[in-house]
Amino acid sequence: MTKNDKKIGIVGIGNLICGDEGFGIHTIQYLEENYIFPDNVLIKDAGTAGIYLSPFLEECDPVFVIDVVDIEAEPGSMHYYSTDDVKLGNIQTKMSPHQLGLLEILEICKLRDAAPECVEFYCVVPKDLDTSMELSDAVAPRVAEIAEKVLERLAKEGVEFEKKR
Repeated sequence: MTKNDKKIGIVGIGNLICGDEGFGIHTIQYLEENYIFPDNVLIKDAGTAGIYLSPFLEECDPVFVIDVVDIEAEPGSMHYYSTDDVKLGNIQTKMSPHQLGLLEILEICKLRDAAPECVEFYCVVPKDLDTSMELSDAVAPRVAEIAEKVLERLAKEGVEFEKKR
């Protein structure tokens, strides 16, 4: 598959029953509920898919990953990591508890010569990972904010989408 054949991927990672750990999934649901995307944009609720995410990653380029990140920072703070950050090792290989690291899966895709060239991470620091289907007060407002950042990035790629009425 050539780069021109690839789709643009938006993937939310997380566990919906572990509070803020479900942030990526909540954001994917927000995008699906509020926007209509063209056929060349694939949106995936990856949950905790692990290695099963590799076919999606191999089909898409660029890929925008929405997830929580386990770093020493204010809960609810937003963090962006570029493809260069990944290549330079500026992000942890285990960004969140559920990952058979996404970075390791990307390495497997590279071995198959099918990895996306551009992978960007849109992350928040979780506040509460206790059993709950709700996001914390620090993280919940970030769903729309991160969604907006991803939409801006899609616009830079020339993607035309529309807001649902």
